[in-house]
Amino acid sequence: MLPLFIADTSAAHNPSAVNQPTPAIVAQSAVRRLPRVALLLFCLAYVLPGFIGREPWKNADIAAFGYMAEIASGATSWLSPRLLGQPPEFDGLLPYWLGAGAMRLAPDWIAPDFAARAPFVLLLMLTLFSAWYGVYFLARSPQAQPVAFAFGGEAEPTDYARAIADGGLLALIASLGLAQLSHETTPALAQVSFAALAMFGIAALPYRSVLPGLAALLGLCGLSLSGAPWMALLFGTGGVFTALLDRSADDAARMRRWQTAGLVAVATLVAATLAWALELWRWRVALAPLDRDWAGIGKFLLWFAWPAWPLAIWTLWRWRRQLTSRHVGLPLWFVLVSLVAALVTHTSDRALLLGLPALATLAAFALPTLQRSVAALIDWFTLLFFSGCAITIWVVWLAMQTGIPPRPAANVARLAPGFEPSFSLGAFVAALAATAAWAWLVKWRAGRHQAVIWKSLVLPAGGAALCWLLLMTLWMPLLDFARSYAPLVRNVSRLMVVPGCVEVHGLSQAQIAALRYHGGMTLKAATRNATCPWLLVDADTQQSASLASDMRQWRFVSLIRRPSDSNDNVVLYRRTGR
Repeated sequence: MLPLFIADTSAAHNPSAVNQPTPAIVAQSAVRRLPRVALLLFCLAYVLPGFIGREPWKNADIAAFGYMAEIASGATSWLSPRLLGQPPEFDGLLPYWLGAGAMRLAPDWIAPDFAARAPFVLLLMLTLFSAWYGVYFLARSPQAQPVAFAFGGEAEPTDYARAIADGGLLALIASLGLAQLSHETTPALAQVSFAALAMFGIAALPYRSVLPGLAALLGLCGLSLSGAPWMALLFGTGGVFTALLDRSADDAARMRRWQTAGLVAVATLVAATLAWALELWRWRVALAPLDRDWAGIGKFLLWFAWPAWPLAIWTLWRWRRQLTSRHVGLPLWFVLVSLVAALVTHTSDRALLLGLPALATLAAFALPTLQRSVAALIDWFTLLFFSGCAITIWVVWLAMQTGIPPRPAANVARLAPGFEPSFSLGAFVAALAATAAWAWLVKWRAGRHQAVIWKSLVLPAGGAALCWLLLMTLWMPLLDFARSYAPLVRNVSRLMVVPGCVEVHGLSQAQIAALRYHGGMTLKAATRNATCPWLLVDADTQQSASLASDMRQWRFVSLIRRPSDSNDNVVLYRRTGR
């Protein structure tokens, strides 16, 4: 998964050929790389929590799993999946194929929902892998190299690229918007993974041909098959122009420029043709009305892309003379496409997610130009923010276990009525070890011996990983209760005594998938002539239920409330005469 071995590509370009000034002044002593074993363990500590030990969550997570289960059982077509006759919200096929295929291959003793998540663990690992190598090869560009010292001692190209890539990976993990969406079994994770893979392929093509060309092809085709063909087309087109605008120093480099542009153009054409053949083209742009909550969107963008976006802006300012160079122009194009898509579509978070690897890449190139005072400000803010978050998580967990302090315990009881806390020794040990590691990391960062350029992103990445791991261990029972449909389905099943055939009206895809998975119910769309003994209606669509079903056939049984969300209430009816 991680860059354990890197071939030396120092001969690919000659840094001395750079004509444009560079703001990077980096000595060899500042480009020590992170220990590979430590980086690998750190990434695993971020990737695995959230995939292990939980139920499918609302809404997109359980809905996507429902389509995967339908495909795996043979109840619907692989090329046109349906869930009770409804198509998926996202038109991408590949994520559903991956989950369904894993469910078919998994042995019986593995839970179906965990089997469906297994490919998505690999997709998140692929995202981190591609992001590291994408930054690495962009940092090898001649225009990205630091200033050559008069008497030597400047950073070597390979060591410099490794250090920048370490910083880019840390910036990606530190991005707050990545945590939840990257741990769900939805097309969004597949899209960000293939976007990162495509950017790596385009970035590495000037140095290699076969593997980067294959990565660019798979990345763009994967985007098309994951429901983002327009993004694939725009990313590929931008990659072509980025290659053509690259300022090369010699004839061989200029020849590689044309070769890169040609390979990216072919990959883009193949991805577009594949989307056309499978009828995946959909125009999802919705022009924003004048009364749209732009202030709310601004706050969302501020949170979602923190802390990468301020560093990315700093990069654009310090490298403003090289905006058309590969190491700035390529990630900038990916970010702009994702940002525009986030502003003109109804799925802003999932659209912006595709730009996070590119945004982290831009943030990495701010590291060689940061002043010491800015780095210190980042460290202090990060230390206070994530330490406060970790303390809050621990205090609430303690309140759930003991009732002390009483106010957090009362808040949990009010927000999640009916929740019964439980203790897991494994989760407690993992959370304790992560907290101890955070304390050690803070102590290490406070030392005076760190001259490496990636040091400013160690605490942001470590803090984000710490809080995510604490949430996925100490708070997992509470989050499962609050975000899973299992409690609702159990209440429905309890009233039915023996769940069986159920007609439904107005239920969402997520609710339908949950009833089938957690309750084992046979669901049918409500009709005028009822054939099932039970009818479930979404509480908000009761008035329209009479249009789909003759309500004189049904007797009201109960309004069933979802404990943690009043918007998911359902009404249960029983057919008269039974």
